[in-house]
Amino acid sequence: MDLAIEESDEETLLEADKQIQEIAKQIKQFSLNLMLDKPEDRNNAIISINAGAGGTEAQDWAEMLFRMYSRWVERRKFKIEIIDFQSGDEAGIKSITFTANGENAYGYLKTENGVHRLVRISPFNANHKRHTSFASVFVYPELENKIVVEIEDKDLRIDVYRASGAGGQHVNKTSSAVRITHLPSGIVAQCQQEKSQHRNREMAMKVLRARLYQAEKQKQDEKLQEIHNGKDDIAWGSQIRSYVLHPYQIVKDHRIHLDIGNVSGVLDGDIDPFIEGVLLAGKY
Repeated sequence: MDLAIEESDEETLLEADKQIQEIAKQIKQFSLNLMLDKPEDRNNAIISINAGAGGTEAQDWAEMLFRMYSRWVERRKFKIEIIDFQSGDEAGIKSITFTANGENAYGYLKTENGVHRLVRISPFNANHKRHTSFASVFVYPELENKIVVEIEDKDLRIDVYRASGAGGQHVNKTSSAVRITHLPSGIVAQCQQEKSQHRNREMAMKVLRARLYQAEKQKQDEKLQEIHNGKDDIAWGSQIRSYVLHPYQIVKDHRIHLDIGNVSGVLDGDIDPFIEGVLLAGKY
């Protein structure tokens, strides 16, 4: 760019500017990827939207939020699948649960956890009064139900010893009992009931595999519980974002103090500035 300015080369100047913009875009994406450093961030997302108190008003707002996220999913070329749906009494929806399937879907959408507040002139009120509605959004990572237990030989310590207890002369004279220790986890399985060391080893491996499976399942359950517990402080009045349609138009994210005046664009799925802002601010 310096050379282009020095030589008044407008064509090279434009090309350099174009390259700088592309590099800036790549750096921003790289920064976002650094924020998505948890194993579950790359998973699909499960999103639940629930209308708050307020009947039809809140249920209509919940439907507007679902439309907003649906449009965002489409923009990302992700796939959406509805899991559960409860329609509103007169309009809108009481609650909906759906999945967003795509790379880093949970990593991005986890930033949407919280209460969303809408302020507008009520379309359901004959007096056209201003009304405030609330809806909650919960986002969970989709975890694999299938747990694959991989056991490598280098991770095992196998000890053989003489069995104790009933078993006659054979038990007292041969080292047929087997103890297997899985070194990374510290889980131990042993078997001494069979006369054959090979058979005891086979049985001990079955026990070890079952215990490793249970340990992995417990870790997954604890991870989901941890994510759920993090949402306990979400309550009406602690909104993360306000969408104001009257008396002026603005969307405010209260966590990063970001205001966007293009409300219709936001409600049409353009929520990346909020998602990226929260991630880059290290709020998640």
